[in-house]
Amino acid sequence: MSGGRGGRERDGTAALAAEAYVYGSPLVLALSAVEACLQEGFGVLAPTPFNSFAHAARPAVPADNVANAAVDTVDAIAQLDLSGGPVRLHVPDTGGAYYALQFVDAWSGTFAYVGRRATGTGEGDWLIVPPGWSGTVPDVVTGVIDAPTSVVSLVGRIACDGPDDMPRVRALQQELTLTHLGAHAHRTGLPAPDSDVPEALRFFERLRVWMADFPPAAADRAYQDRFQPLGLLEEGLSPYVSAGPGLLRALTQGLALGRARVAEACRYRDDAREGADTAPGAWEMNPHLFDHNLDHFGVGTISSPEWRIPDREASYLVRAVAARQALWGPHGYEAVCAHTRSDSRGRLLSGTHSYALRLGRPPPVEGFWSVTVYEVPGNHLVENPADRYAIGDRTPGVVHAADGSLTLYLSRQRPTDPGQAANWLPAPAGDFRAVMRLHTPEQAVLDGSYVIPAVERLDER
Repeated sequence: MSGGRGGRERDGTAALAAEAYVYGSPLVLALSAVEACLQEGFGVLAPTPFNSFAHAARPAVPADNVANAAVDTVDAIAQLDLSGGPVRLHVPDTGGAYYALQFVDAWSGTFAYVGRRATGTGEGDWLIVPPGWSGTVPDVVTGVIDAPTSVVSLVGRIACDGPDDMPRVRALQQELTLTHLGAHAHRTGLPAPDSDVPEALRFFERLRVWMADFPPAAADRAYQDRFQPLGLLEEGLSPYVSAGPGLLRALTQGLALGRARVAEACRYRDDAREGADTAPGAWEMNPHLFDHNLDHFGVGTISSPEWRIPDREASYLVRAVAARQALWGPHGYEAVCAHTRSDSRGRLLSGTHSYALRLGRPPPVEGFWSVTVYEVPGNHLVENPADRYAIGDRTPGVVHAADGSLTLYLSRQRPTDPGQAANWLPAPAGDFRAVMRLHTPEQAVLDGSYVIPAVERLDER
């Protein structure tokens, strides 16, 4: 137990360090992911230098061993460095097919979209410019995208109807290009933290270095001034190389407190699910998890109050939760994920039983929807003999009832009835969860007036 003035000061410094963790962890997580994309690769994507696309070779399969992998889109990711000047993005004509390119700044805030919902599916060229740029815009570009930071993550999702659709997707990948137009060479890596900083303080060192190189919006800069006593605003030599024992202890405690605060916020919705007002088997989704960007609304974004968190300081915790749970996830108006782990009576979903998902009307979307199942707790795809890992409105051969309703069957064993077999989504042997992805959801999804029916158990073994 700490005592006296020194103890109170350490406690105050630790509390401030916890605030700094909540505020800064999205920056550190996002730029650490940028580094991984440049140096090691990201998921199934190979390492790729700045201003070049990394493309997945196919939709995800179980062998990829990627948690929560989407199987009806093909990933395309590029890390942009605008320190040397603008970059031109060329997009091909997709002939009406869904795709989305999402622009995310270094602080994990999405500030622009290009794609079917945002800009249509025609061919075009977009000029992505760095903060404060005042050059001449070429006449040939479709539009300008102003980046809030000089490093931007460009996250692409191209709809794919399966292996037979990959030749079309590959053709689009070849036409999706980036061209560096700057007068100066772009960077080959991110600013490097001091390697002599001890491991216990490396989070704060990364935050210090990257916060200086990628300043946030003006309102956030005013907030981060409070972190001066932590050394986070120091320039030049790192204050953490030879930090005294008091500062080391306070920062270490603050790091643990901050992590615990974010972890507790992540658990909050799971705990709330246990409340009496939640129906058994209800599907969970949060279309407003990525509303933390309050300052930069570019091409394809919606800046109305509905899509902005009203309290700036509250937005920092939401941003930290979003970065931890689903880094680079899109706004709800672009796509949402709903998920459930239980049936209509609140029992956990398990491959030892058979289930039905009865959709009286299709989920209201302007893009497309699909359902995937993942084993838990790892949330990975599990190989099945049918080689089917998603089912939805683009799945060939699904059978609708005479009234237009659709019933999907989730089970380990293939149904013997031909109609049910056509609508079968194979489930793993053990516990699993079901995820419904809704691309460009309509308002009924976003405001909750459309309710996804609970999954029903068909047997009582």
